[in-house]
Amino acid sequence: MTEIRDPKKAAALLARSHISPAAVDPTRKKIALGIAAIADLVQIGAFPIFSEGALSIPDDALDLGVAFILLLVLGFRWRLVFSLALELVPFATLFPTWTAVVISLPTVPKQLPAGADIRALPVESPDI
Repeated sequence: MTEIRDPKKAAALLARSHISPAAVDPTRKKIALGIAAIADLVQIGAFPIFSEGALSIPDDALDLGVAFILLLVLGFRWRLVFSLALELVPFATLFPTWTAVVISLPTVPKQLPAGADIRALPVESPDI
């Protein structure tokens, strides 16, 4: 497998391989997964504090903080907005919502599949 270094070639490969444009870099996904898992563990571990959903100030502060950090790490994703809305529902903190959302994001492969030919990828001419 060959590692792709040219962004244009990587974009062309992604277009041909039918990978979602919403795909996330594996390193960013690992960071986001760690953040999401910690947030969900805190919410489940301190359930009496966070059980009220939107009526709980600590729950709102944690959810807004996690949403903001994930926004910085992953960029804007509609799934994060839906997850934040779900976190406002009372007793929804029993389900690891943040972790589930991060796991559901597609990942960009760092290497070409076996047998792929870089020379076959289209190359755009530079702007003059």
